[in-house]
Amino acid sequence: MKNVPQISVEEAAAMVPHGAVLMAGGFGMTGSPVHLLHALAQIGVGQLTIISNNVGEPGLGGGRLLRNGQIKKAVGSFFTSNPEAVQAVHEKRIEIELMPQGTMAEALRAGGAGIGGFFTPTSAGTLLAQGREVRQINGVAQVFVNGLWADVAFVRAHRADTAGNLVYRMTEQNFNPLMATAASLVIAEVEEIVPVGQILPEQVMTPGIYVDYLVQAHTTLEELGSSAGTARSRRPVSQTRMNMARRAFAELSRGDVVNLGVGIPTLVADLISPEDGIILHTENGLLGVGPAPASGGALEYPVNAGKQPVTALPGASYFDSAASFAMIRGGHIDVAIMGGLQVDEQANLANWAVPGKPLLGVGGAMDLASGAKRLIITMTHTSRSGESKIVPHVTLPLTATGAVDMVITDLAVFKFVNGQLALTELMPGASLDEVRAKTDAAYVEMLN
Repeated sequence: MKNVPQISVEEAAAMVPHGAVLMAGGFGMTGSPVHLLHALAQIGVGQLTIISNNVGEPGLGGGRLLRNGQIKKAVGSFFTSNPEAVQAVHEKRIEIELMPQGTMAEALRAGGAGIGGFFTPTSAGTLLAQGREVRQINGVAQVFVNGLWADVAFVRAHRADTAGNLVYRMTEQNFNPLMATAASLVIAEVEEIVPVGQILPEQVMTPGIYVDYLVQAHTTLEELGSSAGTARSRRPVSQTRMNMARRAFAELSRGDVVNLGVGIPTLVADLISPEDGIILHTENGLLGVGPAPASGGALEYPVNAGKQPVTALPGASYFDSAASFAMIRGGHIDVAIMGGLQVDEQANLANWAVPGKPLLGVGGAMDLASGAKRLIITMTHTSRSGESKIVPHVTLPLTATGAVDMVITDLAVFKFVNGQLALTELMPGASLDEVRAKTDAAYVEMLN
């Protein structure tokens, strides 16, 4: 077997040329090659194009590169977690290319497999499809996306042997195995390097053929940021929000595979117990999510898509982001519960952007909205300014067309029955007159 050279982080950073296209793995702070990125921020190489799920994550080396003015362009799915990234885009100091998270994962897999591109239903009809080829395939509008390739990839693994074979730890897989296949030069930052033979062939997740150099670096609690531990302040949850979460929970059945979005949907997880037989899926690579641990953090436990430590139930499995979104687009997720900004009479959804603000954070919303078998939206009935969020036609940037099955608001429950919006329930404390006054969309009343 070949022997992969072991180098320092400084030597690795020096291999990135000015103007390079650089991939950096990780989902938030989990599985991020922070030491390599920090070293790169020290040497001043610039005009970089960086491909990473969330470039501007506070504390990541990508955030330091951004602050130093070393990034020319960023390609990713979520940039809003760092106000500095938002400001840089607003001031036009960097160019961005926003990609749905699952589309980005598949583009990495295509690039690494030598495939020029692919068609996906994700983002069809939305702003992110503008300027791209769209075809009808089996009656479904699908958008063409090019495969991604980089000059250099920085990846993070838990363990490596001297032949460069990599093993990832729990949800640290995310984008790392994909990026390891999709660059001319691959440098892996790992926690432990062992002799050949100490990693069994069936344990190898990235074969050493892809890896050019190894760097040994230990991750600390400080470097994990918000994922370091479970001790975190939590705002009191209103009874109104819990009512919506409980109503959404009532829609779930034993054996359902369910993905929960941020906001009100996150509260549903607190209502689910292992005895319910509901299988939680998180798009960063875990099927079989359990409750939050009593103590500890991301050094001991996996993290969910909200970057919070969770447990894994017996029978759970880990996988990379491409496999995760293949589950979603392939119709293997029974229910997705997501937040919303607008839903209209045609079951169209807007939930990722508002006018006047940079379009910086789509995440996995488009994939989930178009790929889940059933889509439930939980949201307040009106905006802060009192405008109805259930409207005749979506006016905000579109997430998915004809995708919504059910809407749960603080006032009412709506379902789409034979393609028509129908009011089926009133929420506790709400009156029919109030719902009528605060709903702009046309609907039929099917109250019991």
